[in-house]
Amino acid sequence: MNPQQQGIIINEIQKAQTPQEGDKKSKYIEAKDVWVRKITIRRTIKEGFFMVLGIFSAGFGLKGFLIPNELIDGGVMGISLLTNKETGFPLPLLIIVINLPFILLGWKQISSLFCIKSIIAISLLALVVAVFPYPIVTNDKLLVAVFGGFFIGAGIGLCIRGGGVIDGTEVLAIFLNRRSSLSVGDFILLFNISIFSVAAYLLSVETALYSILTYIAASKMVDFILEGIEEFTGVTIISPSTEEIANFIKEKMGRGLTVYSGKRGYGKRGDTYTNTDIIFTVVTRLEISRLTSEIEKIDPNAFVVMQSINDTRGGMVKKKPFHK
Repeated sequence: MNPQQQGIIINEIQKAQTPQEGDKKSKYIEAKDVWVRKITIRRTIKEGFFMVLGIFSAGFGLKGFLIPNELIDGGVMGISLLTNKETGFPLPLLIIVINLPFILLGWKQISSLFCIKSIIAISLLALVVAVFPYPIVTNDKLLVAVFGGFFIGAGIGLCIRGGGVIDGTEVLAIFLNRRSSLSVGDFILLFNISIFSVAAYLLSVETALYSILTYIAASKMVDFILEGIEEFTGVTIISPSTEEIANFIKEKMGRGLTVYSGKRGYGKRGDTYTNTDIIFTVVTRLEISRLTSEIEKIDPNAFVVMQSINDTRGGMVKKKPFHK
């Protein structure tokens, strides 16, 4: 075997032992697929847990508080309860039938997966109301209104966390919002005013007033479940003292931040633009006072913009303990 042939054989052995680019890519794709599957399974289990918990919570609010004391809630649930009292049709059947058109509307407005999840959740809620033996907790109407709304609101909020709904009012509100000048909140308010007005006429003014209290308790609980205990605020800061403010946020508050480049314009001074750094950070409402106070000490003329944030993902939102 001559040296040239030996060299060819050695090169072939080295190629066989070295991972090819295609092999690297296929292993990366395979690992990514495994990771995506794990995330999907984990998310599905989490959402399923939220929905099951929400269904049982809403069922407890209905059978343990509202139904025995003849109070109603707002939204489609309120229509179902009111129709049940006036006609005697089974409540589980009404929950499905009255919600169904709203949920099918969500097929086009939101997504098919949302629609499927909502149909499953509503059907399970109807089943729970029909067969699960909840105890009657109290007959005090004030307690019934407050805690009935509490458990129903928790159920609605948890189901939304799970990717579906057990009350189709919001879906109809989104649909009409895209076709009129009314906001989603305006429509829901008008919708519920109509329901409670009918309840005052058919039942009594007292029942309607207690039912409004139920609705308020439920809506507050939904907000609590969706937004959490901590309400986050996004803060944008424009100042020549960017570095000093950024160091305070990082070192003293233990918060993450982003610094990006921009240009400042001065309308009253002509079309002058100067380069500047812009700080963006997210803090809780309890930290706003401390942050603004420190900014004022560093630069009293700093331009600060704040906006509410409903939810956050990733980053350094859950801060480490800050230093004194």
